[in-house]
Amino acid sequence: MDGVLAEVLLEQSRDPRALFGTLCRGEASAERVETLRFLLQRLEDAGTDLGALPEAAREVATGYLVPLLRGRPGGADPDPGPGPPSQRRRVLRAAGAALRSCARLARGPPLAAALAEEALRDLRAGRCAPGVEAAVEVLAAVGPCLRPREDGPLLERVAQAAVALALGADGPGSAVDAVTLAAARLLPALGQCGGAALRAVWGALAEPSVPWGPDRVGPELQVLSTLAEKLLPQPGARDVGPDARLCGRFWRTVQTGLGRAEDALTRKRARYLLQRAVEVSSELGADCTCDANGGTGPSLFWWSEKKKDELLKFWENYILIMETLEGNQSPCEMSVHLCTKHCLWIKVENDSGAEESWTSRIHVIKPVLPKLNNLFEYAVSEENGCWLFHPSWHMCVYKRMFESENKILTKEGVLHFLELYESECLPFSPDFSEFIIGPLMDALSESSLYGRSPGQLVGSGSPLGLKLQKFLVTYVSLLPEEIKSGFLLRFLQKMTSRHWCAVPVLFLSRALASVPRCKALGVEGLLALRDVLRCTMVTHQVLLRGAAQCYLLQAALRLVDVEQVSLGDVSALLVSLRQEESLGRGTMLWAELCDWLRGNERYFRQPSASGSQGLQEASLTTYVKNLIQEYVRSPAWEGEGSLVPDGLEARLTATMVLLAVDVEAKKAQNSGKQRTQNVLGLFLDPLLGALVKFSTNAYVPVPKTDRCLQLLLTLLHTCMLRGSGAQEDEVSILLQSLLMSASESVSEFILRRLTMDELRTVSDLDRCHLYLMVLTELIHLQLKLGWKAGAPICRVISPLKNACIRHLQETDSGQEPTLARQIQRVTSMATLARVCEAIDLQPALQQESLNTGPLERFLSTLPFNQTLQKPCAEDPESSSFFEESSSCQGWGKIVAQYVHDQWVCLSFLLRRCHPLEPAAEEDKLEPSLPSVRTPAQTLCAALDALSILPSDQVSPVFCCMKALVPQLLTSSESLCVESFDVAWRVLTSLSNTQLTFWPNLRAFVQFVFDDTILATAAKTKGQAYFRIKEIMYKIIEMSAVKTGVFNTLMSHCCRSWLASARDPQGSLSSARHYSELILEACMFGTVFRRDQRLIQDVQAFIESLGHDCATNVVMESTKKEDCYVRVCAIKFLCLLDGSNTAHKSFMEDLAIKLLDKDKQVNQSRARYYQNSLQHRVKNRIWQVLLTLFPRFDQNFLNEIIDKIFQAGFANNQASIKYFIEWIIILILYKFPQFLPKFWDCFSYGEEKLKTSICTFLSVLSHLDIIIQNIPEKRQVLKQALLVALQWGLSHNFSIRLYALVALKKVWAVCKALYMEECDAWTALIECSLSQAESVHGTGNAKKNWQRIQDHFFFATFHPLEDYCLETIFYTLPRLSGVIEEEWITLGRFSSFTDIPSGSGPLWCFSRTLLCELNPGDWSQQDAGTGSGEADGPSEQADVQKKIIPWGHDLLDADLELALQDRAAKLGKSISRLIVVASLIDKPTNLGGLCRTCEVFGASVLVVSNLHCVHDKQFQHLSVSAEQWLPLVEVKPHQLPGYLQQKRAAGYTVIGVEQTAHSSDLVQFCFPEKSLLLLGNEREGIPANLLRQLDVCVEIPQQGVIRSLNVHVSGALLIWEYTRQQLLRRAGAPS
Repeated sequence: MDGVLAEVLLEQSRDPRALFGTLCRGEASAERVETLRFLLQRLEDAGTDLGALPEAAREVATGYLVPLLRGRPGGADPDPGPGPPSQRRRVLRAAGAALRSCARLARGPPLAAALAEEALRDLRAGRCAPGVEAAVEVLAAVGPCLRPREDGPLLERVAQAAVALALGADGPGSAVDAVTLAAARLLPALGQCGGAALRAVWGALAEPSVPWGPDRVGPELQVLSTLAEKLLPQPGARDVGPDARLCGRFWRTVQTGLGRAEDALTRKRARYLLQRAVEVSSELGADCTCDANGGTGPSLFWWSEKKKDELLKFWENYILIMETLEGNQSPCEMSVHLCTKHCLWIKVENDSGAEESWTSRIHVIKPVLPKLNNLFEYAVSEENGCWLFHPSWHMCVYKRMFESENKILTKEGVLHFLELYESECLPFSPDFSEFIIGPLMDALSESSLYGRSPGQLVGSGSPLGLKLQKFLVTYVSLLPEEIKSGFLLRFLQKMTSRHWCAVPVLFLSRALASVPRCKALGVEGLLALRDVLRCTMVTHQVLLRGAAQCYLLQAALRLVDVEQVSLGDVSALLVSLRQEESLGRGTMLWAELCDWLRGNERYFRQPSASGSQGLQEASLTTYVKNLIQEYVRSPAWEGEGSLVPDGLEARLTATMVLLAVDVEAKKAQNSGKQRTQNVLGLFLDPLLGALVKFSTNAYVPVPKTDRCLQLLLTLLHTCMLRGSGAQEDEVSILLQSLLMSASESVSEFILRRLTMDELRTVSDLDRCHLYLMVLTELIHLQLKLGWKAGAPICRVISPLKNACIRHLQETDSGQEPTLARQIQRVTSMATLARVCEAIDLQPALQQESLNTGPLERFLSTLPFNQTLQKPCAEDPESSSFFEESSSCQGWGKIVAQYVHDQWVCLSFLLRRCHPLEPAAEEDKLEPSLPSVRTPAQTLCAALDALSILPSDQVSPVFCCMKALVPQLLTSSESLCVESFDVAWRVLTSLSNTQLTFWPNLRAFVQFVFDDTILATAAKTKGQAYFRIKEIMYKIIEMSAVKTGVFNTLMSHCCRSWLASARDPQGSLSSARHYSELILEACMFGTVFRRDQRLIQDVQAFIESLGHDCATNVVMESTKKEDCYVRVCAIKFLCLLDGSNTAHKSFMEDLAIKLLDKDKQVNQSRARYYQNSLQHRVKNRIWQVLLTLFPRFDQNFLNEIIDKIFQAGFANNQASIKYFIEWIIILILYKFPQFLPKFWDCFSYGEEKLKTSICTFLSVLSHLDIIIQNIPEKRQVLKQALLVALQWGLSHNFSIRLYALVALKKVWAVCKALYMEECDAWTALIECSLSQAESVHGTGNAKKNWQRIQDHFFFATFHPLEDYCLETIFYTLPRLSGVIEEEWITLGRFSSFTDIPSGSGPLWCFSRTLLCELNPGDWSQQDAGTGSGEADGPSEQADVQKKIIPWGHDLLDADLELALQDRAAKLGKSISRLIVVASLIDKPTNLGGLCRTCEVFGASVLVVSNLHCVHDKQFQHLSVSAEQWLPLVEVKPHQLPGYLQQKRAAGYTVIGVEQTAHSSDLVQFCFPEKSLLLLGNEREGIPANLLRQLDVCVEIPQQGVIRSLNVHVSGALLIWEYTRQQLLRRAGAPS
């Protein structure tokens, strides 16, 4: 329209000035500027030589167009431009095109050069985004008009500016549109200017000084793809321009875009450039090479005409892999569709309603991974074993997989890379090492990759972790020796460069520990190992943390070059380990360390001789001797006010002493005890000499005493052998004996320091703590070696106690609170608390020499919660304290410890003294013994203490409350309830503090759930009773997020209840009143999140390693797994006495509640599918009922038998069905009186029973067990035959199968008993069984008949001989498809020692072969549908899954013939095309397909559920087509068998899917008998079905969206099939 307008204007006036003047006046609208553009182009094309035209064109350019582009039309002030942004861009485009025409029409001085110079100045100024955009438009307009020779320098400057702008190096950050314009308009325009401009652009791109990095790859690839046709040589081109294929930077940019670009658009551009380069190389046919940096190693890119076919194959597979990986991008991610045939790239946005998502497309990737192996085969020369292709190309593929948002794809990529060296022999390449240290380890940091594979047993280890171990061993073994050290060092340093989670650190450490021994790590390597050890301390997973430490130490022993490190370096590494988690004495790791030290003792590096103070390390013995001498020597920083050392040096010294002693013991195995004693004495002489002087030399420096006592304490802790049941060895006994020789001196020293006012500063409180720890250790040691009258330690306790009491009484005299007095008071209270604990734990102390009367009287009069007044500031001694800590926080901690120690003393008093006497409120309190005679006030004080004490110091308060509450429940119940609430709040505040939570939880449980408190609260049934139950449920709720909480509660309650139950008069009353606890425990178990399950799996793997992993030895198992709650409950129930009336009543009440809970689960609307929470709860209920069954008598069974039978009629998963059948068999075996009720179960109508009757038919198949206790068996057998024959005529095939199995079993019993009454039935029964064996048909029906006979429940299982805990809790769940988390082995029962194990058949192993069977043969029969529907098919229907409805040929034939006959009457033509849509979910797609199939005469449409025809959306699209089209139901899991059957019938199975070898629809010829399989809307066709296809057909696409709606795809193929068949019938070629 604008062109027509320009023609009209030219016809009206031939004067260009007039025309230009008319158009340049007024508002600069887009229409007006576009008209001007067309007018100028018309004049330019016409070539009219008008004298005034050049000058007019110049005036228009300088006076109108340039100001307009700059936003100043008509010389006005700067303006953002007319209209909205889109209108503004339209004006700019039109003005730029008009300006180009003006530059060409102008004559005389070069207008283009002038405009370009001015635009360059504007571009460099970059004041605002519109100005930059205008400058780009001007340059894009006049750039092609510049002259290559005359304007060469200017052209070069324009090219450099354009490249800099396009790469984002210049210009303001807001000028995003200008950057896009520079890449999309300016650079292509310059590329058309000829070789000079193009070389200038390429020079600016390839300039080494231009910054390069991953963040600049996107803009650079945008520029390269824009100029691709110019930068790559074209066949037959005259002007030879730059060749990007020869530039290393070009290929590095392409590789970075392929592997590391975050957006799909950049990745598409990189693939486009790679493909164009390959195509150009193929078309040119000339050899070329681009060497890598430095010219060493394989070329980044090369081409050889001799190897053209191999190269094309390599790059074809490579691009195919990269494009397939692109198919797994996120749906919301911007994508670019690259048509590989036409090399077009277009930017599009993904539709949010796309039918496919990256999480479900992993099956598309797996078939492509073998092609990646082929790439490695192409890349390595068979002749000399060197790289032909640079390995960085392969790394790009893995980088793309590793950085994918799809974690499944990431895991597949990592596994594939780790498996490389299993199948390929690859030459060494530095790029591989860099890739392992970089992207691979970054990917390995993701914890979710280490999960178990489906079907893998718990405790078997992570597949990825095991492959990582094997890979690292192989790779390091193949590394050259000169490379190995650097690689391992960087590997360790990478482990410290980021925050690693516990699981990746564990498996990386385990892989390092498996590397073959080599001399690779020196001092720097040991430092890196220490840094890694510090990283492992971050995690809260103690077991994983300890195992990682063990593996890191093993790695050090294997990889350290002892000639480069000294013993001091080694000891610095060892002290980084936590002995309580890993390096414990007596473990295999300790023995391995001793052997390593012994073998390398002579080869360690000697320290430099400079400095006589250094330790000489001629041998391990010499090193340790010098080490302890240096340690005991007085430090230079002596002083009374010095801080207590942190103990790290003491731990180092103690560890090395014991290692050296054990090494010497290994050397002198034949020398006996004397050699060890001599060596130990040699080492400890300096320490013992110093300790002996403590009591006689008052001037020993305080720091020296601190260090010596720390070493003494650490030696005693370290020398103990680790592990349960570990006994003391010779070294431990000798060490303890030597240290006890100095006990008198140490004891007297501690007595003096604690009682003679020598502790006067805040730092002395840490010293007091050290003294008390040593004192306690000496008491324990004395008792262990044998308590003797007048022992030194005993002589110290009494004066220590008296002195503390005296100090505490003196400080109450009202004197000014100086710092020294307050510190002494705190010290005395702490000492008194420790004395009370010692007396409480060791009664021998009291019996030997202590008179506790004064102590009890003093504690009874002690006012509790009395805080310490802060020292006065005027006190000279207090000045340092106020200087060090101006806030009250430091003093607050001291006061809290003081109050804590008070409650420790009160706890001792309440346990040791006479019972408390409850006092009524009106009674007057005696001031002499307030804490004993006034429990109410003491409890109130305890509540106050809980409000002021830190949460980690409340344990003694809980102990006191445990003694106080029972006395007050009847008189002050509200106060007791308040104490429960306050204690619970304190406990919940600690839930995230691991170190203090568990001790306080145990104290809380012992307090609230004390048996006396429970019994008293149950008697009154008041607030306390209901509050205790409320807390019980809160604990159970907490255990869902904090594993192990419920375990603590259950263990405590069961132990206390069993203790009362063993009492001859024990009634188990508390357990009966709180039976909900046992009920919840029997059903307890949570469905864990994926991350929680991962941690539990890894912990199970570590525990399965046993003694091979030292952390299992040094750390006792806490039994916090959820299964131990049920183990505790089951063991408790098994220990109850069935002959005891109270016990029997308790178990019967529990059984009724379990049955009611089962009924409640059946009636719930929650999703019930295999391994759902509902399934697991029902499974646990019936396991407990089976366990309790021997305690049930006939009277009780009369009450519950109907409930049990009713449960058999419910919809049950396979495992539930087996348990119900089992318990019914046991009931009928033990009490045949219930047989009439059992026969009544078969009297309901078949429609009501559905397939649940199979449960009772399964029971009937075990009639040989049931009738063992029946004298007259004939009548029962006759009734059983009648029932089996009756249900053998059922129309339901599954019921018929079960009935035939029962008939076969019962008939075998009849024949064994020679029953003459049944002779008349022999012919009928034998005929029925014979038909079942032979005439029952071939294929699936016969297979299922054989399978059900071989099923473990009928072939192997014996209800009596298999009755044991092993079968109930492990074997049967395993065989019936229950998830591994529910399997409880008999070993778990025996390893849980909190409750003793019972005796009897339950605790024996199964006497049949049931436990040896493999679940694989029958898992498909018993597996649930997993549909998640509340009313899903029963287990019997699970068997029917294999009895496929379409397997009944006669029925299917009748259906199809009937519908085809109906259609034939209407004149319809029916083809032989079968359309299978069982994988399609959406009713709209199914309805549309139904209509399409009916229109084109398909023979059958196969769907997953025939109920879909009732859906309104289906009917809306099908418009009654389902009434004229045969529909057949085939479930998705039945498709493999269905496809196999149809293939046997002559059908070609065709899949509609894009694969690497799919056929083009245009070229594919459909057979007459075709079966068309359509994929799911999201997942497509599953990988297991792709293998069963004869061919895959894909629809050729020209657009940018990479998939069609499944209904549309199906319709296209159905029409193509119909078209070809019509042409064949007409005799024309298709």
